[in-house]
Amino acid sequence: MTSQPTVDGAATEVVRSYLVAAAEEMRSALVRTAFNPVIYEVYDFGISIYDARLRLVAESTGLSRFLGANDYSIRKGVEYVGRENLHPGDVVLLNYPYWNAAHAYDATLFAPVFLPEASGGDGTLVGFLCVRAHWMDLGAKDPGYVLDSTDMHQEGVIFPGTKVFRRGEPADEIIELIRFNSRMPELVIGDLHAQVAALRTGERRLIELVERFGLATVESVVDTAIAAAEASTADALAALPQGCWTAVDWLDDDGITDEPIRMQVTVTIADGTCTVDFTGSSPAVAGPVNLPYGSTIATARVAFKALTTPTEQTNAGHFTALRVVAEPGSLFHAVYPAATFTQWTGTVAMELIYRALAQGMPDRLAASSGGDVPGFMMVGTHPDTGQLYAVSNNDPVGWGAAPDHDGIGPANHLCQTQARNTPVEVLEARTGMFFERLEIRTDSGGAGRHRGGPGVRRDIRFTTAGEFLSVVKKTRSAPWALDGGGQPDPIQVIVHPGTDRERRVSTKRTPVAPGDPVTLLTAGGGGHGDPRRRDPEAVREDVAEGYVSPAAARDVYGVPVPALAERPAMTIPADRTPT
Repeated sequence: MTSQPTVDGAATEVVRSYLVAAAEEMRSALVRTAFNPVIYEVYDFGISIYDARLRLVAESTGLSRFLGANDYSIRKGVEYVGRENLHPGDVVLLNYPYWNAAHAYDATLFAPVFLPEASGGDGTLVGFLCVRAHWMDLGAKDPGYVLDSTDMHQEGVIFPGTKVFRRGEPADEIIELIRFNSRMPELVIGDLHAQVAALRTGERRLIELVERFGLATVESVVDTAIAAAEASTADALAALPQGCWTAVDWLDDDGITDEPIRMQVTVTIADGTCTVDFTGSSPAVAGPVNLPYGSTIATARVAFKALTTPTEQTNAGHFTALRVVAEPGSLFHAVYPAATFTQWTGTVAMELIYRALAQGMPDRLAASSGGDVPGFMMVGTHPDTGQLYAVSNNDPVGWGAAPDHDGIGPANHLCQTQARNTPVEVLEARTGMFFERLEIRTDSGGAGRHRGGPGVRRDIRFTTAGEFLSVVKKTRSAPWALDGGGQPDPIQVIVHPGTDRERRVSTKRTPVAPGDPVTLLTAGGGGHGDPRRRDPEAVREDVAEGYVSPAAARDVYGVPVPALAERPAMTIPADRTPT
């Protein structure tokens, strides 16, 4: 470490902002060059910049549940490869789930950054860059998404920390190994190079920053920013209620049996720390809902950051006071060879953390936001290209009502707030799905003095044969409400509705044929407070907007509202009729 110069406030802010801008430029490079809609449309990625001590200094997240997930991964990856074996131009691939803080298809690429000797530098290591993004296929037992694996080796080809670029040159034998182990090699290899492009962008910017201001100045700014983050987080923690609160919830199943799975968390705020302890949760189960410990940490970080310093740009100092406890071999600390592919456990767990906190600070927390992420995917062979496709979407839910306002919605679940839905135009063009209806569901938000946001209804009819994959883990129990508010109905996935084959499923792989229908009903947010205390004028506006029915206004809210004229039956234009 070089001696630390004194850096004034203006220079500190310039350098700090430059680091954040570099992360955002990496994000733009990834989105512009990715081949896979789940990256360039949905933003299923996470991007981080580290100093030479592997401290997070800036990030640009896609999925909010990737907040800090790279921290765990890059430490494991650097430890495995060895700092002494990292050279300028190297790029390392890591997807071993227990180190990667995610499943095997969330491919993490990281690269060291050295001051180039060619431009007068001395080859000093100045930092690391990391980009994780979801690949669509990497040799798992099933195409698209794995819903019923029972060990890691069914979930894809594993790279524990393998160089895909060495000293700036592609490691062709490794890239070919990836190519020949993917059912969709063009997409996967394209996304690999998109991630490398993002890393190279960050490398240029980090070198420019150090060359402009000097390494000692940059290091001083990083130290100052991290210390400031620690201080602001400590102040926020001290201002919160102190105590210990426990909450319990259940996952539908593990994909192998129909048995519900217990989740428990105890959150303790005391003595300047926040401990999130998952002791009391189920042991690891047979199916792929077990969560790698790094992913559990990242889940807790989202809740912690939102509670303490939600408006500040993230760095390592924001998490110094957070402790995450999960027993190895449990649901929240998967160990080899536990199956981990279906990561929906983390979504439900984040809401569980908030449910525990709401007991101690009900004036600060909102009710449940839909309970889970309603995900779906279609896998098949495209009739125009003859190529295999696997295209996914996560549908919006209603957010929970807060003590002082209604829940927003429909919107992406709060664990994905930087992410987006896959547009209908992309889904229809690239799969055999035709969307007959997508609309807000009346009466889907939990009633209350403040109403939960509404969910949606989506009706799909298939135009080609394939498989429809639904991914959701909270269809049996309703999202929770607060302070006497109403609980909305849980998410529902109905395959073959209106036929003698109709059934309700949660996480399921369903073969479909042309003409087969599916209906998805996403949950609204939980209500907050007694519905009878809601402003009558707000109820009338809800009815006019279609959020609340006249019957619910009368019976639930106690506000008589004349019934509106029936909506005309939906018609599909001739040029939109599936063939």
